[in-house]
Amino acid sequence: MEKLRSALAFGGILSKHDIDLIAPLFTYKELQAEDYFQPFDKVAKEIAFVESGVLHLFGSDLNGNRVTKYFIRENQFFANLESYYATQPATDAIQAVVTTQLYTISFRVFEQQYARIPNLYIFQKTITEATLLNKIKDNDFLNFGNARIKYEEFLRRYPSLAQQVPQQYIASYLKITPQSLSRIRKEATKKNYEKNSIDHRVFSRYRQGYGHSLRRA
Repeated sequence: MEKLRSALAFGGILSKHDIDLIAPLFTYKELQAEDYFQPFDKVAKEIAFVESGVLHLFGSDLNGNRVTKYFIRENQFFANLESYYATQPATDAIQAVVTTQLYTISFRVFEQQYARIPNLYIFQKTITEATLLNKIKDNDFLNFGNARIKYEEFLRRYPSLAQQVPQQYIASYLKITPQSLSRIRKEATKKNYEKNSIDHRVFSRYRQGYGHSLRRA
């Protein structure tokens, strides 16, 4: 729970006493890959914090195919606020893509704490705004470049996600086919192999030349 407590301390809005009051109200939950946190057609009822793991929020296109809109990563809070405030079934689902540990709290219990923790409302608004800005920043690169450029930028921004998340989810997020992503990854692996081979040959020649110089000396 230390990660949760550290996240609640974000921005210095909540005091240690405030955190001591709210943190114990969160409940630990573990999801396996493909388990749903928020299914379609259910009204959202919980706020969650990711202790470890990755989830994705996804919808469906006109052909009924799943489309990953963004990933929810370690040390992030998340909730479907639109569904909760409108008391309408969610149009997007939230699902674990790997084994994921969460701490959750119901909206009802969270909002009941406003009276004794006045800054909790300010904290919620701050986190909501930060989450919205992060979504915009996370997705801005998807509108530019071809499939290879998008994947390279994804690797640069989120190297840990590239290692954790199954290929089909990354392809969906980048709006390319799994086949295209597989080809791009193979080309990148080949390019890295060739570069490493060249670097190794150059280093070997350098060592050989350096050794000859020492013997002549």
